[in-house]
Amino acid sequence: MTRVLVTGANGFVGRALCHTMMEYGYLVRGAVRSPAKRTQLPSGVEPTLVGDIGPDTDWKNSLTDVEIIIHLAARVHVMKEKAIDPQGEFLRINTVVTKRLARLAAFSGIRRFVFVSTIKVNGEQTKETPFTEADLPRPQDHYAVSKWQAELGLQKIAKETGLEVVIMRLPLVYGPGVKGNFLRLMQWVDRGMPLPLAKINNRRSLIGVENLTDLLLRCAQHPKAAGETFLAADGAALSTSDIIRCLASAFGRPAHLFPLPKAPLRLAAHALKREDIMNRLFGSLMVDSQKARRLLDWAPPLSVEEGFAQTAQWYLSQQGIN
Repeated sequence: MTRVLVTGANGFVGRALCHTMMEYGYLVRGAVRSPAKRTQLPSGVEPTLVGDIGPDTDWKNSLTDVEIIIHLAARVHVMKEKAIDPQGEFLRINTVVTKRLARLAAFSGIRRFVFVSTIKVNGEQTKETPFTEADLPRPQDHYAVSKWQAELGLQKIAKETGLEVVIMRLPLVYGPGVKGNFLRLMQWVDRGMPLPLAKINNRRSLIGVENLTDLLLRCAQHPKAAGETFLAADGAALSTSDIIRCLASAFGRPAHLFPLPKAPLRLAAHALKREDIMNRLFGSLMVDSQKARRLLDWAPPLSVEEGFAQTAQWYLSQQGIN
């Protein structure tokens, strides 16, 4: 049986991925930072303790008898940044660690390294056409730059060592266990909060966590995935108001939407220094995933409606309602 190492195995995507890999007969080893985190791993996952992830992390025991690495662990957006040098910290964790782990993997005879990157490498917003793998990268923040630098390093290591590197750039991921802005949006919809977003005509791509783990599985095992970069998405992009209506439908209730001009909302966001939220609510970020569908013969197992229903059921179960 093939053994796969999953870094970030106790996270939202990591736990779902571990379940998927075990369902398909893989031996899964999950890297966690502390003994307490081992309890967050799905049953059947072999824990491997690596401590705080950094350039000096000892990966030796974690790599024994491993054939595939799926590298999820990363420093993501920090709401209350405490680092003296945020850019340096993103590069240290997301770039330096990734390249060092890949070199160790190649030295250890590991066959394939799947790196989970971000669509933000392509840029922050799209206009008329979706992002594709052929677009010139335009990362704009520290997080995206660190991921792009990691991608470049991995491509160099692949050429030097023969390590099979697969890169996947993700848009927003939703599903059971989701956190962050998507969970906050679910809470607003669940509470019946009126939202002034009825006429938002943007387009944003998403991917459900079950669809994502299915695609990661394909990237781990398909011969044609080696050396490729893929963009991932469920399918058709949705407007912010469509997302809210889909969530409300999944909850079995009406969406409380009303129209309001963008100008006062943008002024409020500027006053609160939350322009990032407004960009996500009003801006478009479309992703073309046709390359993965064509080259890997992949199709999402779940429709958007099924994914939202699954997510809503999880959310309600956490509230003690279901």
